[in-house]
Amino acid sequence: MTDRVANRVNQRSQFLAVQTEFKQHDNGSVSTRFNLVPGNGKHLIRYRGAWIQVERTRDAKMMDLSTGAPWETVTLTTLSRDRAVFSELLKEAQRMALLNQEGKTVIYTSWGPEWRPFGQPRKRRVLESVILDNGIAERIVRDVKEFVKNEKWYADRGIPYRRGYLLYGPPGSGKTSFIQALAGELEYNICILNLSERGLTNDRLNHLLTNLPERSIILLEDIDAAFAKRDKTQEGGLLNALDGVASAEGRIVFMTTNHIDLLDPALIRPGRVDLREYVGDATSSQIHKMFMRFYEGQDTMADKFVKLLAGHKVSTAALQGHFVHFKDRPDDACANVEYLFIKDRID
Repeated sequence: MTDRVANRVNQRSQFLAVQTEFKQHDNGSVSTRFNLVPGNGKHLIRYRGAWIQVERTRDAKMMDLSTGAPWETVTLTTLSRDRAVFSELLKEAQRMALLNQEGKTVIYTSWGPEWRPFGQPRKRRVLESVILDNGIAERIVRDVKEFVKNEKWYADRGIPYRRGYLLYGPPGSGKTSFIQALAGELEYNICILNLSERGLTNDRLNHLLTNLPERSIILLEDIDAAFAKRDKTQEGGLLNALDGVASAEGRIVFMTTNHIDLLDPALIRPGRVDLREYVGDATSSQIHKMFMRFYEGQDTMADKFVKLLAGHKVSTAALQGHFVHFKDRPDDACANVEYLFIKDRID
């Protein structure tokens, strides 16, 4: 709403505030952007021939105990007799927000008792950009799509309409990247829940998992590390939140771990985890496909590269970094294959 008002606020207004937005890039770095929005106080805008006074106030004495943020109120006032001007303004603000998300994936993180977008919506990642071993991606995509379109089937049989997935394997194997691509394929968003977050009580956890943005996948990354930091009471709270009576219908949960052997069997039993897939280091097939994706038409060179890596363990993340380093240089990618096994190298 403040963004829409900012576009129409009187340019001579001196009451502006700085809004900070964060954007996390695929390489893990975070950048910031600063926008000027209407600050506390009164502003005048003209909308469809009507003057509207916009008053933005913050109550310093009242705040959200979970986040420490003060309560904020935006009051719209007009002398126009046409009350529809308010609903039209709000609908336009909603349309603009949805337009900003079109063709993109919104990443949500928990903020107190609610979900809030983290940074700007990201361009949807295509499923073909993440190359897993033969059959893995196809099995997961088929299972998720079957689940999404069969709500009535679950209801007719009295089965809770929710689905859980576990991707396990070494780091850098593409687990999280695949989930992002899957969200893009389904036109879903992603809610990232950090179970290690301080102040994440059982009540708050249950509230978050029950009140999700529509068409969202819940992502619990490195579940082994997060689960280990929770005491027995908190562990029970997580298990109940995943499949308790109040669990949200239509919920899709993805967990990832590098160490499946460290997980409590109760966490990954059927009903909480319905499908598990091992996502390991790159196989010969994956190496060949990735090489061909970066260097089109270089089939013979791809075969050579696969032979050079025979007997070596290498992650898909390391391969991608190697191909990016030798962008458009397949000969150099093959000639310098040892770079994949040199740690802390300086380019």
